[in-house]
Amino acid sequence: MECKYIYGIIEASEEKLFDLCGSAAYEKVHTIPYQDISAVASDSSFVEYTTLPKDQVARYLLTHQQVIEKIMDSHAIIPMRLGTYAFNKGEVKEILCKGRRKFKDILKKIENKIEIDVAATWNDLNSTIKEVGEVQEIRELKEKLMSRPGGVSVEDQIKIGSLLKSVLNKKREKISSEIRVALERVSIDLKAHDLMDDRMIFNAAFFIDKVRKNEFEKELDALNESYGGKIDFRCVGPLPPYSFYTAEVKKIPFSDIEWAKEKLGLNNMATKEDIIKAYRSKAGIYHPDKNINSSDAERQFNEIFRAYKILLEYCDGNACLPGEKEFSQNAIVVKVRE
Repeated sequence: MECKYIYGIIEASEEKLFDLCGSAAYEKVHTIPYQDISAVASDSSFVEYTTLPKDQVARYLLTHQQVIEKIMDSHAIIPMRLGTYAFNKGEVKEILCKGRRKFKDILKKIENKIEIDVAATWNDLNSTIKEVGEVQEIRELKEKLMSRPGGVSVEDQIKIGSLLKSVLNKKREKISSEIRVALERVSIDLKAHDLMDDRMIFNAAFFIDKVRKNEFEKELDALNESYGGKIDFRCVGPLPPYSFYTAEVKKIPFSDIEWAKEKLGLNNMATKEDIIKAYRSKAGIYHPDKNINSSDAERQFNEIFRAYKILLEYCDGNACLPGEKEFSQNAIVVKVRE
């Protein structure tokens, strides 16, 4: 099936073909405008990413990110989630229409801003563990246990290991806090990422002004020097604001919307406040705690909650969209993860 693959959203009001040299994957990347914003898109066959092996998904993700990062050279861009398709140009314009208010607001926030990802790891974890093992608290525990007549038991070894881990985690938290404080001074925002393994001390994305990039890098250099080579810093960027703003499109079948409206007793012009009131009223009637002897109460309650979630997604601001005639098949919901 031929579709439009959407990489991201930029501020532009005209159709344009981008000259992104370097790979056939970049051919025919173009804009699809709606008023003063545009989707950056290309013609593509539909791919169901959820069924692909991880290595194939990684290749698609690389191309997706490379296109976005090339566009970033000339435009502030809101990245789209990997695997965002529209059936045709008309549906792309529906997406832009539905999300325009959000997109315009975010494009202002990211103008002349970049993301830089920073990870810090122990240069030599074994040496660090050995160093931590010489902390007075651990040394005293070892001496106490080793002085026992029976020597060190398995239980004692577990106790030492547990204390060692606790002291190492405190050291990690202290260094992580120092890195965070130093880099936050030259940043607008920060998003912490999960630590990938025991070697990792710190992993986060920073949202910064382009003009402060050199200041940011100097802070990193100063941190690197202050730890005397015991910590490795990895810095990736400048990047589009992947960690702070990523747009996604969800299509809700109209049959689901009609079912949800019927379930909550609402019409097409229901507001967000009407949906909340209807949900609270129905939930109060069917809550399992109030219907202990009813075998059907839990099912009814779960359906009411599902209907509530569907309609909240369908709502655009305070007023829901008026009806099916605005869309060909599905209600398009545009979200931006912040």
